Amino acid sequence: MTAAAMLEACREKARADQELAARFLAVRNEKAPLSAFCAICRELGYDLSPMDVVDAGESAYAAMRRSTNGGGENAPLLEGEDDYFEMFLASLA
Repeated sequence: MTAAAMLEACREKARADQELAARFLAVRNEKAPLSAFCAICRELGYDLSPMDVVDAGESAYAAMRRSTNGGGENAPLLEGEDDYFEMFLASLA
């Protein structure tokens, strides 16, 4: 299972369980929010590390950039599209 698929599975579980969603949203107050987020994912059975989450976002963003106008310097800037962690939290808020 890819990191993106694991994130989607965690998102679906959180949408169905308000307590879980609240736990995910509370990681914003942690000293290391992404690490705390991944710890919750691991509790749910999804082996995600902070680097997995960062890489998933950056890889997807790079693929989008390559597919837009040849992917060169003139490709449009897609703000925030590479931050799967923040996008995940925003989808629960």
